Amino acid sequence: MHVKISNTTLVSPSPQPFEKDHVLSLSHLDTDPNLNVTFRYLRVYLNTPACTPSSNDPFHVISTALSSALVLYYPLAATLRLRHSDNRLELFCSPGQTVPLVHAAVDCTLDSLNYLDDADAQFVEKLVPDPNPDDGLVDPCMLQVTVFNCGGFTLGAAIHHSLCDGLGATQFFNAMAELARGANRVSVGPVWDRASLLGPRKPPRVEAPVHEFLTLDKGFSPYSQAKIGPVVREWIPVRDKCLDRFKTVLFERSGSKFTTFEALGAFIWRAKVKASGVPGDEQVKFAYSINMRKQVEPPLPIGYWGNGCVAMYVQLSAEELLDKPIWETADLIRKSKSKATDEYVRSFIDFQELHYGDGITVGKGVSGFTDWRHLGHSTVDFGWGGPVTVLPLSRNLLGSVEPCFFLPYSSASAGISTDGFKVQVTLEESAMPAFREEMKKFSSSSQEFGSSRY
Repeated sequence: MHVKISNTTLVSPSPQPFEKDHVLSLSHLDTDPNLNVTFRYLRVYLNTPACTPSSNDPFHVISTALSSALVLYYPLAATLRLRHSDNRLELFCSPGQTVPLVHAAVDCTLDSLNYLDDADAQFVEKLVPDPNPDDGLVDPCMLQVTVFNCGGFTLGAAIHHSLCDGLGATQFFNAMAELARGANRVSVGPVWDRASLLGPRKPPRVEAPVHEFLTLDKGFSPYSQAKIGPVVREWIPVRDKCLDRFKTVLFERSGSKFTTFEALGAFIWRAKVKASGVPGDEQVKFAYSINMRKQVEPPLPIGYWGNGCVAMYVQLSAEELLDKPIWETADLIRKSKSKATDEYVRSFIDFQELHYGDGITVGKGVSGFTDWRHLGHSTVDFGWGGPVTVLPLSRNLLGSVEPCFFLPYSSASAGISTDGFKVQVTLEESAMPAFREEMKKFSSSSQEFGSSRY
């Protein structure tokens, strides 16, 4: 499984979309300090007959489509820098800027690696660019095409989170894919206008309870917590019958029906905190994001590809989390969704306006959760069909260095995709054995759920 890098091509927009240097302002959601990170993930494609008439070479097809798509999405080739007036990130755009596209090859087949469904963590890291923080500002978008012996390939992406969220990035890749398949124009054109659509009110005011979770601490950096030791990534299978049985127990205890995200999220959150041995008096937080594109007033226009999600939090002491019945924790997660209103978004933006220079943070003890099972990744078809596997590789999310992703099984893994899904958990290495033991309780017989703690 040796990854050999052939070269790195600097892809520029063609034709050049502008003539003069200029600066683009980001929104206050884009410049949330928790989003000052590069998000990394990869898509896996099979060697199926391509519908592109020009070439069956993935690198050629993708590099050509990237050049065309950058005419519309040229900010991805720009450079992020700190604005002198307030130290916020902004984009400096200059003719001739490029996106690095790495060309690599692997001396094995995708099926021999189960289509990366349960791939070795160190191996998949080599399939995606991994810029350091400074390089991630200079090149906020970096891509890598890695071709396998079978003719299948992976597309790895490293995109700075201040430019877009997952939905915005997927919009860009869909535009690339449409052009790769021979379209003359994209079906959804990009909309920028970030500073006005999601800018602060005049005067700014904070009327939603965002301050319950956001604090001010200039000296705190959420993604460089010295207390966290080496972390490891692991995939946990979640079988349908175990999940259904667990949700039934919670319903019997509470009389309420919970979503998979609420029920399983509550279980995993507690398992992580228990396994990590967090002192009982420390505050711990369950963090996730909600798409607010349609909730804000007026709704964001179709084609807006900036960050359109806002972070939501549930906060308890570690002792409270471990002592509460899980259904109560799931209920807190459910109820937190009701806070996702236009006023919450506007107050979050205004809080950023008022206190950005004071060091906005959610503090330590954050567990970030996100559900990737229904994000529409399958639409990104460059001519070989949609990706059969999608894997996030980032370890920094929503102020958390130990994120958790709900992921579908690879559609190419015969016989397994119809039974449940998998959870990708990142956790401190020393805590992982105890976490595995906690997760065994979830997969065990129904007698394990007899305790009132559920």
